Amino acid sequence: MTAAPRAAARGTRIRHQASFEARTLLRNGEQLLVAVILPAIALVVLLLSGVPDLGSRRIDVIVPGVLALAVVSTAFTGQAISTAFDRRGGVLRLLGTTPLGREGLLGGKVLAVGLVLALHLIALGVLGLALGWRPAVSGVLPGALTVILGAACFVSLALVVAGRMRAEAVLAVANLLWVLFLGLGLLLPTSLLPGALASVARVVPSGALGEAMRAAWAQGSWPVTNWLVLLAWTVVGALVATRTFRWSD
Repeated sequence: MTAAPRAAARGTRIRHQASFEARTLLRNGEQLLVAVILPAIALVVLLLSGVPDLGSRRIDVIVPGVLALAVVSTAFTGQAISTAFDRRGGVLRLLGTTPLGREGLLGGKVLAVGLVLALHLIALGVLGLALGWRPAVSGVLPGALTVILGAACFVSLALVVAGRMRAEAVLAVANLLWVLFLGLGLLLPTSLLPGALASVARVVPSGALGEAMRAAWAQGSWPVTNWLVLLAWTVVGALVATRTFRWSD
């Protein structure tokens, strides 16, 4: 008698799912546009335009903001849209009943986001270095921690957006929020915003991520206050997603 096939080990299932998710993200032309091409264009345009005034080493201010933009594009916009359409198509419900399970599916998504984000950041970082960016050596560790916290924060917010609304609505809302995040301290320092708006930007996730990236990579400092803001939003996003996320329409 032939033995019944057994499911692969849990870690193997998650790695295979992460590989599939990563390949899907990398083949997505819209995701490539939002996560790499648009940030690269923003980097070049801001560097060449000279506006706004960012000091003599404007490249060192611009690149961290562009890297922060890539984090949001990959961890929030891309994940919100892909998850919403997977939910509408029944993919989430189907995979949730397989040996992979819901926890394995989420684990695979997290690993895939980390892998794809790393590739995007490397590409933009190399472009920045070629254009004269000189990051603070002491900022490597706090910069890496900022990326991890920022990705966790925006993935949790992506699941909040993707977990209830129709896929078409998620597409519109995710892109609208991307634009709002762009202007709320993500790409450029919050100090450039009007007083009240600057105060708001510092306590929303986009401003906290942008300021933390600039503090780490440009100054080599440890932006603990910004990390606490990101952590708070991560907890809120995770709690809301846990209570409201639907695995099928």
